[in-house]
Amino acid sequence: MPVHWFPGHMHKALKEMKEVLGQVDVLIEVLDARIPYSSENPEIAKIRGDKPCIKIFNKSDLADPDVTVLWQAHLEEDRAVQTFTTSIDDTAKTKSIIDLIRKICIRKNASIKTINAMIIGIPNVGKSTLINTLANRVIAKTGNEPAVTKNQQRVNLGSGIVLIDTPGVLWPKLENPNTGYRLGVSGAVKDSALEYDDIGFYAADYLIKTYPELMKARYKLDELPNTELEFLEMAAVKRGAVMAGGRVNLHKICELLIAEYRSGKIGRISLETPQMLIKEKIEIEQAVVKKIEDKAKRKRQFKEGSLTPDKRDKKEIRTKKRLETSARAKAKNKKHNGT
Repeated sequence: MPVHWFPGHMHKALKEMKEVLGQVDVLIEVLDARIPYSSENPEIAKIRGDKPCIKIFNKSDLADPDVTVLWQAHLEEDRAVQTFTTSIDDTAKTKSIIDLIRKICIRKNASIKTINAMIIGIPNVGKSTLINTLANRVIAKTGNEPAVTKNQQRVNLGSGIVLIDTPGVLWPKLENPNTGYRLGVSGAVKDSALEYDDIGFYAADYLIKTYPELMKARYKLDELPNTELEFLEMAAVKRGAVMAGGRVNLHKICELLIAEYRSGKIGRISLETPQMLIKEKIEIEQAVVKKIEDKAKRKRQFKEGSLTPDKRDKKEIRTKKRLETSARAKAKNKKHNGT
């Protein structure tokens, strides 16, 4: 799903982050534990190099714990990366990130006196709340809407640590089409930039296939249907999302489904796994190859289309005869040389 939401302040923020990155001792990337891949900024990954990085799995209380363990192992295959799970309400654990920052930087260079740590994350991932917890005071604005923080700022955490806070940013182009849906379902993109029905159908399809027991329990269904449309219709009846004349209000039930997912009322659910990512990358590569092949085919058809069917047939006959003549000549020379 294409996401048409990359405001001017995001473009500016991304540029400023790249400019400051050289002064940074450790990078802290706040991820949504439910979508670790989709909430990871590929633009930063391109320029980070081997700089130490702490990837915070925030909202881990909303994610599938078994899947989170898989993602931690996957990301820590990069030796410069350490992962850390926390949730917005777990302030005690969040504060221990300060000790982790100091430990990483001292191990890298004992002479560092002031540690510059840059914190980044997509919109609405809980970055501002995390900063306020680390600073033990209200520094960053918080809210349930994406793009609350608009400008870069420096926060002195004490103990020789300066935190460079950056606005929540997405990136201009989402290479994986599923990323847009997952960002929409999780709430990283403003609802005004989305089609609720679109992400609702995506969420319903994924959830009934991946977490059927949770869905049956939440919507009080004995059995789940095979398609997302049938599920949404059944769930709408259960929740009273029905219009005059008995028609199902699909927009309303999609809106309700997304809200209940985001709040964790359905259960602890992750929207992606490392195995899914590998499969999707292969599918994307195959789609790119097919696109190139289709383009080449269209070019050939365009050239061939300049001839009438009669002339094209005559051309094919001439080509065939030329190949046959060439083959006979080669065979004759081979026989001659062999005698």
